[in-house]
Amino acid sequence: MANRFVLNETSYHGKGAIAEIPSEIKARGFTKAFVCSDPDLIRFGVAAKVTALLDDAGIPYTLYSDIKANPTIENVQNGVAAYRASGADCIVAIGGGSSIDTAKAVGIIAANPEFADVRSLEGVAPTKNKCAPILAVPTTAGTAAEVTINYVITDAEKNRKMVCVDVHDIPVAAFVDPDMMSTMPKGLTAATGMDALTHAIEGYITKGAWAMSDMFHLKAIEIISSSLRDAVAGTPEGREGMALGQYIAGMGFSNVGLGIVHSMAHPLGALYDTPHGVANAIILPTVMAYNAPATGEKYRDIAKAMGVNTDGMTLEEARAAAVDAVRKLSADVGIPADLKDIVKPADVDFLAQSAYDDACRPGNPRDTSVEEIRELYLSLI
Repeated sequence: MANRFVLNETSYHGKGAIAEIPSEIKARGFTKAFVCSDPDLIRFGVAAKVTALLDDAGIPYTLYSDIKANPTIENVQNGVAAYRASGADCIVAIGGGSSIDTAKAVGIIAANPEFADVRSLEGVAPTKNKCAPILAVPTTAGTAAEVTINYVITDAEKNRKMVCVDVHDIPVAAFVDPDMMSTMPKGLTAATGMDALTHAIEGYITKGAWAMSDMFHLKAIEIISSSLRDAVAGTPEGREGMALGQYIAGMGFSNVGLGIVHSMAHPLGALYDTPHGVANAIILPTVMAYNAPATGEKYRDIAKAMGVNTDGMTLEEARAAAVDAVRKLSADVGIPADLKDIVKPADVDFLAQSAYDDACRPGNPRDTSVEEIRELYLSLI
């Protein structure tokens, strides 16, 4: 069986990478941009770092900011209408997963109007056309939405998140500039960083993993585990490391899938508006322990990548060491240890079924059930 790998056509990395946006727009023959960014990034002047470049280059644009932290179907539909009215021929997405995911959904529907109801995009939708061209500028070091073929939209009516996977939605260019991430507060840096670590670890052990994705994921685990504490402390070196590490993780998991950490995190975001990275970070060690019997020697590799000396350890000891290393990193950056302040016991049955139905669940290395997922939730509250 052939293994498919999909990446950006072009990506720019390092301090000052956003300076390349105007030349990239002009080189591709685009004439007007539709700028997607969330209200906070506009309010605090982060988006202005990019729009100022467009102004200086004489590139017209329309600004769209009707985007929630967990973007909804309504946000997407309003965005499609605004994009069509704008006369733009490309999208510049500035933000974390919320802005870039919204841009992906808007771009897909703009090019494939038969999917205008948004819900029909869930899973692997049979779209025929590439989305409106997206130039993605991440402002968080975690989601890697700028390099993935995935996006997540919340169905507010049903209190659930829809995971959409589509090779037609990947941004044509990414501008991974750590300066754009420098205003992240400690809590957001920690949460998005643990999201990136979850991508790398789940991607490494998922059923679809293979040699090329393993290469990316192990390097991402190494970079993230050595950079996240410093990034939370605000050092430039930590920020730069996380910008690179999260992108490398995205290069991998986008192509091979994830597992039930994400499946269990998605309903928490839909039902309680829990930040995605926080949910992943809390759930990750518990699910790692649950998945351990189905992972062979891979946890030994994870432990080593996180700086643990596993010489002389049995397989079980190495697996425990990997889980402990993740739990310690999470605690060191201030992530809560459990879901007691988030999950209501009465909601566990709904959460378990939602997680089982989630598009990430089939990739989990250990086959599971609704009841087993329910027990995992209960163990965290």
